[in-house]
Amino acid sequence: MSTGVNVVDEPTVRFRLDIAYDGTAFSGWTRQPDLRTVQGNLEQALKTVFGRVGPPPQLTVAGRTDAGVHALGQVAHVDLTERQIAVLQRRRGNLPPATDAASTLRRRLNGIAGLETDVYISAVSIAPPGFDARFSAIWRRYEYRVSDNLGLRDPLSRNRTVWYPATLDVSSMDAAASALVGLHDFGTFCKPREGATTIRTLQDFRWSRLPDGVLLASVQADAFCHSMVRALVGASISVGEGKLDPSQLIVLRDRLERTSDFRVAPARGLTLMQVGYPEDAGLALRAEQTRARRASV
Repeated sequence: MSTGVNVVDEPTVRFRLDIAYDGTAFSGWTRQPDLRTVQGNLEQALKTVFGRVGPPPQLTVAGRTDAGVHALGQVAHVDLTERQIAVLQRRRGNLPPATDAASTLRRRLNGIAGLETDVYISAVSIAPPGFDARFSAIWRRYEYRVSDNLGLRDPLSRNRTVWYPATLDVSSMDAAASALVGLHDFGTFCKPREGATTIRTLQDFRWSRLPDGVLLASVQADAFCHSMVRALVGASISVGEGKLDPSQLIVLRDRLERTSDFRVAPARGLTLMQVGYPEDAGLALRAEQTRARRASV
């Protein structure tokens, strides 16, 4: 199943990787010189698997996470040549079906990472025609955990839960969050990037208190701009503490400028839970539409 050609004109097969990681010791997803990143870690493992057979495999990810942010449902894709696929079953001395190669690739990558790893490949599969981990996605869902004075402060969860020294009103936070849902310019809640749009469709934003007292935010959008989720959480916390009225978040959003009225929440409470895609028949069209929209802004 060839999905295109690479820089040396070899046919390739696209594989989907489902990835989980504890972001505590990573400097984010994106490959950076002299820093430990999730992309850098996995691409080094891919290089180990395939050696010098074909061009070094590179990953395309659904959503780049910042330093300290975790993931349970990250998605990436990688394009492998037929020669690279053959490497996965070289001991058998024949070219394996791509489905067998997917299983072997998952096993090899997790084997390189070891049993004490903070990044784990939960699944590898042949990508359907038209699949692009980044551009085919129709939504991303994050969760954010906050333990206030009423919540359980579990040291075993300290890397994924922010401890906050106040009692927060979850009802006010939830009301403020739901009022922000819809298609809007979220420039107030995004770090500016030249040439990048801050218009997003916030599909769902809600707060609840779990049985152990921990506050949980669930945030879903078609895409997120840089630091958007953490800024939305920080603004909600200010509402919960009574520093902002719930209606003020709409006013701040519509000003379209960064503000000191709230603080961006720390990274460690944030986890990418899931990435959504259309049915297989709609993958290519979705990717084409997303690329066109990004190119027009």
